[in-house]
Amino acid sequence: MASSAKKYVYEYPRPAVTVDCVIFGFDKNQLKVLLTKRAIEPFLGKWAFPGGFIQEEETADNCALRKLQEEAGLKDIFLEQLYTFSDLARDPRGRVISIAYYALVKPETYILEAGADIEAVKWFAIDENKDLAFDHKQILNTAIERLKGKIRYQPIGFELLPEQFTLPDLHNLYETVLQRSIDRGNFRKKILSMGLLIDHSDKQKDRRARAAKIYSFDRLKYKELTESGFYFEV
Repeated sequence: MASSAKKYVYEYPRPAVTVDCVIFGFDKNQLKVLLTKRAIEPFLGKWAFPGGFIQEEETADNCALRKLQEEAGLKDIFLEQLYTFSDLARDPRGRVISIAYYALVKPETYILEAGADIEAVKWFAIDENKDLAFDHKQILNTAIERLKGKIRYQPIGFELLPEQFTLPDLHNLYETVLQRSIDRGNFRKKILSMGLLIDHSDKQKDRRARAAKIYSFDRLKYKELTESGFYFEV
């Protein structure tokens, strides 16, 4: 007996869809971005973001996580969708739409591994003038602007710092990302008033009276506060 299930076949074009992942890290007082050196055409030898084509039975999110691990050896990181790039000539292979993501990592916690079709993986300062493949320069600029806006209204900056840090470390991170000076006293007062930092100074051995205190971010406290209407803003 023939199946009565209807099949729908459309004659519309089917563009390919990829993901590209902008990975930010903070190291030696510099905001950095992770790039992979392509070992295949197009753009052989050029630097680009980790990414690739979405498979038939795969979501964009799952593809991004897969490519991060396959191409750079990264997993279990903060990852958020950024923007969809669909310029007609963005890929010489044909009509390709890219769903871009941005990720935040602590560079010292990962050993980078170059994966399939990748010659090398390396951190670069965001102001280094690299000739990026595809439209990845545009993607990078968009990601930087998103990060600058997001860091003021969500505590994502803590994803870029070691588990324990000082207030000068946190202040320097915000000045670096926002690319402007921030009054140190006002910043300190505002951050401490939120009650989101755990003070570890009593555990610092041989701590001098004026030495910077060591803190960590209280994720559980932040979750509890946001559920009760707390609004983070720096």
